[in-house]
Amino acid sequence: MNEHTTDQRSLRDYVHRHEQGLARRLSLWRDAQLARLALRDAGDPGLVLDLPSGAGRFWPVLAEHANRVILAADPSIDMLDIAETQSPIEVRKRIRTFQSSALSIDLSANAVDCIFCMRLFHHIADSDQRRAILDEFYRVTRDTAIVALWVDGNLKAWRRKRQEQHRLSLGGTQTPRNRFVVCRSQIESEFLDAGFRMVGHHDFLPGYAMWRVYVLRKSGY
Repeated sequence: MNEHTTDQRSLRDYVHRHEQGLARRLSLWRDAQLARLALRDAGDPGLVLDLPSGAGRFWPVLAEHANRVILAADPSIDMLDIAETQSPIEVRKRIRTFQSSALSIDLSANAVDCIFCMRLFHHIADSDQRRAILDEFYRVTRDTAIVALWVDGNLKAWRRKRQEQHRLSLGGTQTPRNRFVVCRSQIESEFLDAGFRMVGHHDFLPGYAMWRVYVLRKSGY
């Protein structure tokens, strides 16, 4: 078995683990609902870039708009292959995939109507890196961007912070994480600084869950 096959198997296992169980299926249903609401608020854009597309979880939702043209990019070619393999053929034929990073999108300025970014910003703790990505989004989108991440000001974020403080008070070390909660006022300020105004937002469970989807529009448009 070569390294490429091993990497693909690991990615498939990751996707499988994240789609199991009743709670997870309900979560995926709610994610799809939020995506539909955000796309509606963005004006049902006709040309959308899904970045990073990951396993293509939102492709069926994006394809619900019959006349929508869908581009899908991800840093991992293996992940794009998995997304195409597991997608229904009627959805797959609507998608044009290419390898690209959010920090350097392989498209020209004003290339799409909307950038759809549901699975990236909660992995980024550094504000400078978020700003670099937002700047690139501003360059590539003609009109809107949809961005999802974890924010504070809710019960789960409060519990998460309290548990961390308790662990540190007992002499423990800070738990390494690859997901981060961002202060709402901070991220909203970063949106404005990058040249976006907020059309609105949708919370997974208002007042309880950390997950929030923002709909942004380029200022002056």
